[in-house]
Amino acid sequence: MFSSRSAQWLFLTCLPKFGRTRRRALLVSIPDLTDLFTKNPATLKAYGLNGEAVAAILAWQRRDESNAVVNAVRQILTDCERHAIEIVSWQHPHYPEALRHIHDAPLVLYSRGDTGLLSRDQVGIIGSRNATPAGLDHARRFAAELSKRGLLITSGLALGVDGAAHAGALDAGHATIAVIGCGLDRIYPNQHRRLGQRVIDYGLMISEYPPGTPARAAHFPQRNRIISGLSRGILVVEAGLKSGSLITARLALEQGREVFAIPGSIHSPVARGCHDLIKQGARLVDRVDDILEELGTAWSFPAGCSLPDPGAARTGMAQPVAGRMDTLNSREIAVFKALGYDPQSTDALCSATGLPADQLVQSLLILELEGLVSSAPGGFQKIA
Repeated sequence: MFSSRSAQWLFLTCLPKFGRTRRRALLVSIPDLTDLFTKNPATLKAYGLNGEAVAAILAWQRRDESNAVVNAVRQILTDCERHAIEIVSWQHPHYPEALRHIHDAPLVLYSRGDTGLLSRDQVGIIGSRNATPAGLDHARRFAAELSKRGLLITSGLALGVDGAAHAGALDAGHATIAVIGCGLDRIYPNQHRRLGQRVIDYGLMISEYPPGTPARAAHFPQRNRIISGLSRGILVVEAGLKSGSLITARLALEQGREVFAIPGSIHSPVARGCHDLIKQGARLVDRVDDILEELGTAWSFPAGCSLPDPGAARTGMAQPVAGRMDTLNSREIAVFKALGYDPQSTDALCSATGLPADQLVQSLLILELEGLVSSAPGGFQKIA
């Protein structure tokens, strides 16, 4: 443990009163913070480290695991090994260069999946947790098409637009990155456990929080800076005026990223945030080419970036949605398209599809057998 560079960077994240301001100041004078492990007590104090932090560094130098900080690092490493979590430290070859240059860049990322994806050009897709069916469809379609054009989709695995964006990329046969606000030993929200596992199997899930960390409200704004920091641009699909998506958009602007917004009805509360962004200079988009033109690159799909054969997946997952729908008739397809990622009652589905109740129930049963739909309190919903 003591000779591992990843463990050393992890140790620095556990130091007491060694927050982002202190770390950033030290990085100016010590580009490699692990050099702190070679310093004597007087030098450490001269760097402005408090007594508890100095004591912890000296304990590390002595390999004294009775120290609380050293013991905490040992526990995190054990948990990471148990849950197959890889640590991507500041000096790891896969630490993303784009993220390194943002304010308050994390010293360590915890990861599950293919860390090589971090070097890919990314577009973040974000939006309302209470998205409309149209918003969910926009997220899926833009994610699928951007993926086909060679951009990697990054989002936050939240309900609504985030989940639809991840699912859109995956269903089109491409990888995606999810940034979450808790430890990687737990997938939040619980409704996206299956989607989260698909992301891990076919893409990458990352967090700056060690295993065992629960989801907390304060974590999500911090997560958002990573989403925008990884991305060349951020696409806001739907957002209210007080939406967390607007926080991410502002962070993206501060980080020098492009911001795109899809307009909606002037009467829709989840469109007002997008309209506000457009008024402030965000690029109005209604097609993928608008994004590609703004980014200034003629994108083409890089060879080898599609998902592996589903039959060879690590968990033996089912084939993508597109493949499973090939066996459906027009009635089942109509029912599937009418469904969203929130439960809908059979009455609402009958109204949306024009089908009588007996035919609707029969179609829902077929969709359930195909693994495309699940029953839930309040009705039926798509499986992300």
